[in-house]
Amino acid sequence: MNRTGLFIALGLFAVVGLLFGLFPGLDLWLAGLFYDPATRTFPLRAVTAANFAREAAMWIAWGFAAPSIVALIVKLARPDKPLLVAGRTVAFLLISITLAAGILTNLTFKSHWGRPRPIFVTEFSGANQFVPWWDPRGSCPKNCSFFSGEGATAFWTYAPAALAPPPWRPAAYAAATLFGVVTSGLRMAFGGHFFTDVAIAGLVTFLVIWLLHGLIYRWSRTRLTDARVDAALTRFAWPLYRLRLKKWRGRDVGPAPAT
Repeated sequence: MNRTGLFIALGLFAVVGLLFGLFPGLDLWLAGLFYDPATRTFPLRAVTAANFAREAAMWIAWGFAAPSIVALIVKLARPDKPLLVAGRTVAFLLISITLAAGILTNLTFKSHWGRPRPIFVTEFSGANQFVPWWDPRGSCPKNCSFFSGEGATAFWTYAPAALAPPPWRPAAYAAATLFGVVTSGLRMAFGGHFFTDVAIAGLVTFLVIWLLHGLIYRWSRTRLTDARVDAALTRFAWPLYRLRLKKWRGRDVGPAPAT
């Protein structure tokens, strides 16, 4: 998560954005590689193994977040106990996946950027007009094409890759890239997204992860410690924990411990 990665991501963002903005037909051409005019369908949608791979990819991505989710739930229920996972790991992984795969995609762009998915545009036997990636005025009412939530979730694996031991980190980044590309390719093959939907999803996700990694780990003014995250969660969860014990067990544990 150094400046080189940031410059590469910003450069790719500029190239993809400008190229597909000036020549939006490229999106249709790439989507058309997976379309069968004879059957007027995207054939891979009917392949069981491909659908299983799509579902498995999401389980794999969320599997990396699962230990942190469990650790957070246990900590909120028992704030008197230390976190089961390092505090910065919990904060970094859960905040990044919430932002990249949740808020920015499903609650922001996909809900307000009316770009129809490939399967719904007239070029592929749909009823809606194709619009380029930069145009939010499409006819899709909700759960639209731009940008890909599953693509963002797959590329989010850059976050756990950033926490791999330094000797393994290059291989972890390569594996995350391959995982994101294959998963995004499946979404294109199913007619669920255009190339720009998945490419920009990956780039936005990388930028979110890069920024959060700097805030939590690298930059001296903002970086956290595991103990600080643990203490903050203790203070947050303690009032409800105290009330619960007092009501159910008749025992008052007092205010949150000083940290």
